[in-house]
Amino acid sequence: MSEPANLPALVARPPSLDPPLDWAEAREQALLDDALDLVGSAGWGEALFARATRANGLSRADAALLTPNGARDLAALLWRRHDRTALKMLDTYDLTRLKVRERIRLAVDVRIETALANEAAVRAASLYLGRPGNAPTALRLGWNTADELWRWVGDTTTDENHYTKRAILAAVLASTLAVRLARGRDSAGLHLDARIAQVMTFEKWKAKAPPPIALLYAVASSLGRLRYGPVRPDRDAPDA
Repeated sequence: MSEPANLPALVARPPSLDPPLDWAEAREQALLDDALDLVGSAGWGEALFARATRANGLSRADAALLTPNGARDLAALLWRRHDRTALKMLDTYDLTRLKVRERIRLAVDVRIETALANEAAVRAASLYLGRPGNAPTALRLGWNTADELWRWVGDTTTDENHYTKRAILAAVLASTLAVRLARGRDSAGLHLDARIAQVMTFEKWKAKAPPPIALLYAVASSLGRLRYGPVRPDRDAPDA
């Protein structure tokens, strides 16, 4: 991807994160830090969680209290850390000079490059979250990220567009991250530009499309004619 203007330097453990508010949050972040130190030799899974717990000096009871889902909760902690760091970086940009398309591209670019500051961990965690049993967690994390980025872009929709925008952006994020990990930054940039172009084309079509109720009525009418034949002229209008 092309380097966004004024993109702050990325570090593996950003010092700009707000200090944890309580003991639980502090220990969660410390546990995640220990996991990041060990992921190169342990991969992502319950073995990593057990080693990180021991390195952190947590008892089984404390570990169960903080992260009852083990490695899955660790992956969620990493994902949310990257969300927070990306949003802090994005808040340094002046959006008034950017079109919506440019805001979306910048948001995805910064979010992915933030994650790549922990590339080995993200590779391992992505494979782990890609397992069928972890799909609900992966989908929830992707949705939440898309929601945060759309809010940063300035989206205030509350109708069905609220959901379609987030579903589409979550898919764009996931596919672009996969390309970035597999083929590098330039390929990811081309992929992202192509996906954004498709999204903007879809948005233009949707803006010209008939309202959902009218569209559903038209579809229902067409299906009815296929089933029962054309309606006689004297029956076109419903009775008063």
